[in-house]
Amino acid sequence: MIIRVRVIPKASMWTEIAGRIGSTVRVKLMTDNIEGPANDELKEFLSEFFEVANENVKILRGEKGKEKTVEIEGRPEEELEEIMEAIP
Repeated sequence: MIIRVRVIPKASMWTEIAGRIGSTVRVKLMTDNIEGPANDELKEFLSEFFEVANENVKILRGEKGKEKTVEIEGRPEEELEEIMEAIP
């Protein structure tokens, strides 16, 4: 499953989903950076959120920007879509 993510750096005391606008998931990060450590934090968070292994979360585009295209594997597509639909 491929999703679009908009990261909001240094926006929270912990990493969390801030909501969804259409097909774009907004994620508040603890780190104040949008690349490097932020990408690692985002991948770890998404792997826990979607309950997949960390290596099943890949940033395809946007490693140096706030808008990222992320691929999530490791579960059936239907299950991943159900999780996405549960995000307000």
